[in-house]
Amino acid sequence: MIRIVKMTFKEDKVQEFLKIFHQNKSHIRNFKGVEALELLNDKNNPNIFFTYSHWKSEEHLNIYRNSELFNTVWNSTKVLFSKKAEAWSVESIIKLD
Repeated sequence: MIRIVKMTFKEDKVQEFLKIFHQNKSHIRNFKGVEALELLNDKNNPNIFFTYSHWKSEEHLNIYRNSELFNTVWNSTKVLFSKKAEAWSVESIIKLD
């Protein structure tokens, strides 16, 4: 399962978000059930970021979403938003190599 989260930050809070992400990225990446994690930045809007993560299952994602790690990172991050975050859980239908 793939999880995509779009986050729009206050322009003056981008560096603070990046610091939080870098401090926690290895903990998130090593959380049980995480198969891959990427942080993407919109080319035309430097205050818009996406996390793109692969999970073994929706159950693994839900365990993470109820964890202390998620609560700590999310509570520190969401106060930096200029808009409410958007999130999608998707599945790959066709993969072209």
